[in-house]
Amino acid sequence: MRSRSTARWKAGAICPELEAGPEKMSAPSVVVFDLGKVLVDFDYSIAARKLGPRARLADPDLQYLLCRSPLLCQYETGAINTAQFHRGVCRAAGFNLALEEFRACFGDIFAEIPPMIALHAELRAAGVPTWVFSNTNEIAARHIRRRFPFFSNFDGYVLSYEHGALKPDAKIYEVLERQIGRKGGAILYLDDRAENVAAGAARGWRAVLHETPRKSRRAVSDAGLLVSQL
Repeated sequence: MRSRSTARWKAGAICPELEAGPEKMSAPSVVVFDLGKVLVDFDYSIAARKLGPRARLADPDLQYLLCRSPLLCQYETGAINTAQFHRGVCRAAGFNLALEEFRACFGDIFAEIPPMIALHAELRAAGVPTWVFSNTNEIAARHIRRRFPFFSNFDGYVLSYEHGALKPDAKIYEVLERQIGRKGGAILYLDDRAENVAAGAARGWRAVLHETPRKSRRAVSDAGLLVSQL
C-alpha cells in the first residue's frame, strides 16, 4: 500500500470522463471501495519509528524503503513473497529482525476512518454488494483482517499482490469485473487517487474521487443507494 500520489482531481465528486460516457445514467448495483485512505488511514512513519533504532538508514531513507521503493512495488504485485520482502528490507536497512517482529512493525500502521466504515455498514444493511479493490500486500491485508472487524463484511476482495498487477493497470480492473460479474455503470467506485479513478471511468464505471467522507457519501446517495445524508 504505497503512499498517496500528489495528483488531484478538480472539484466535483464524479470523474469528469463520465459526462460524455454512455454509461453515465446506468444505475450502479455494487459499490467498490479502495482500502487505504478511503476505509483506513495509514502512516508509514509509524513503522519507520519502530524500525529506525535498528536501522543504519536515516529516517527519510527508511521511509522511502518502506513505502515508495521498487521493493514494495515488487511485494504489492506479488513478484516477491513476504519472506523475500522481509529479507530485502533487512538487507537494505542494515538490521536483522525476525519475520514475526517485522510483520508487527510493518503492519501496525492503520486506523479506521469511522464515517467510511459507517457508510459501508449502511450499504450492507441495505443489501448493496460491496467489494474491496486495493493496491496492497499480504502483511497489510492480514493485519487489517485481524484487527478491524469491518474488513470481513465485504462480498469479495481484489488485492494487487494476489493478481500480479497494481492499479491503474487495466489487468486488475478486468479481474474485478470478472469476479463481480458486472461492468460499466453498474459499478460505483471510490478511490482517493486520481489516476485510479480515471482508469475506472475509462471503463465506464461510475468512478468517484474520494476526497472527504461527506463527498463520497453524497455520491453514493446521489446514485440512489442510500436514503440518508450527512
